Amino acid sequence: MSVPSNPADASPGWQVMPVRAARLAALEGAGGGLFVPGALLAGLSAWLGWPLLLAPLWLLLGAGVGAALAWRRVRRTRWRLDAQGLGLRRDLLWHLETRVPLSRVQHLDLRRGPLERRAGLATLIVHTAGTRMSAVVVSGLDDADAEYLRDTLAHQLDQDADAL
Repeated sequence: MSVPSNPADASPGWQVMPVRAARLAALEGAGGGLFVPGALLAGLSAWLGWPLLLAPLWLLLGAGVGAALAWRRVRRTRWRLDAQGLGLRRDLLWHLETRVPLSRVQHLDLRRGPLERRAGLATLIVHTAGTRMSAVVVSGLDDADAEYLRDTLAHQLDQDADAL
């Protein structure tokens, strides 16, 4: 399991995402920041008649902002597995805490894209009972953590099914 890089930064029992997950998210965020706001600003500067040299600057600025936001989002994400279920905290601008009780877990998936495989990361998808937000996606988990969560939650599901 991952250990918090700064123990004072995390509450007891909450695990941080690995730094390599933040690096991968920053790469993806740079791409989104490059093509969406950067391209819009570059087009706006061309429309306003500003020098064409500003267009690459806007693109770089958009990529930098996208990378920084994605890095911060992953570094401020925490997870915890306890007797009640899976907890997930996300904190960028708004604090979001998701709790999945063990009794609501239906099935589990692990997803590993090519970049995730290369970085030793995985995405855990917890399908829950209900219709609204019926799946909780935890991306950027260390491979070992993702398999631990999947196996532990699946084992709990098996025990609950046997009790019926």
